[in-house]
Amino acid sequence: MAERRMFAKTIIDSDAFLDMPHTTQLLYFHLSMRADDDGFINNPKNIMRMIGCKDDDLTILLTKKFILPFKSGVVVIKHWQIHNYIQKDRYHETKYKEEKAMLKLDENKAYTMLDTKCIQDVSKMDTQVRDRLELGKDRLELNNNIPASEEKSSLASAKANKHKYGEYKNVLLKDEELQRLKKDYSNWKELIKYLDEYIEMKGYKAKSHYLCIKKWVVDVVKKSNPKGNINSEKEAFLNG
Repeated sequence: MAERRMFAKTIIDSDAFLDMPHTTQLLYFHLSMRADDDGFINNPKNIMRMIGCKDDDLTILLTKKFILPFKSGVVVIKHWQIHNYIQKDRYHETKYKEEKAMLKLDENKAYTMLDTKCIQDVSKMDTQVRDRLELGKDRLELNNNIPASEEKSSLASAKANKHKYGEYKNVLLKDEELQRLKKDYSNWKELIKYLDEYIEMKGYKAKSHYLCIKKWVVDVVKKSNPKGNINSEKEAFLNG
């Protein structure tokens, strides 16, 4: 296996990467340095503990798809082929051929899953990333913390027409709910994107995606973005 690893500036200088906490960026570099010649790592949790990172950091990398997980507990660096070119005389194919067979390269040479069903549930990976996102000392329960009054209101309007939002069309919102998000949050697009990707990865189900965004996605996105909302007025203008 080659000893040297490279990193493409197009990836590590991107806003998506730099917006992550420093500890999450650190974990990404360490995972990449220890990956095999195809970008696979079989002990991400051990590496995480060894360098003092938290479950949050691994969860963020999974949610933002800088790494892709498998049911076996193995993960792969999504942009591995963009980062590294290994000469044939130094290249050793990964031992994880079954996982490799589940991948394809897109037009940018980034790994993508052939079948999203092979993506491992974040809560079951390795020794299990919990069924909650632990950010700092706060535990954001994904399936509760919704007041009964709001839940009943959500059920009463469940038959109302909803529209699909997000790249994967997983987020369902009524027109008035979308308008409320636009009014209350300058980063409403980012909130929808986060929930959309989380549902795509985890298969998460909820009676009201609007309440999910309000009750926990807002807090998760805020804590995973150290820049906060300093430029909220500018963002609100740009987002329309």
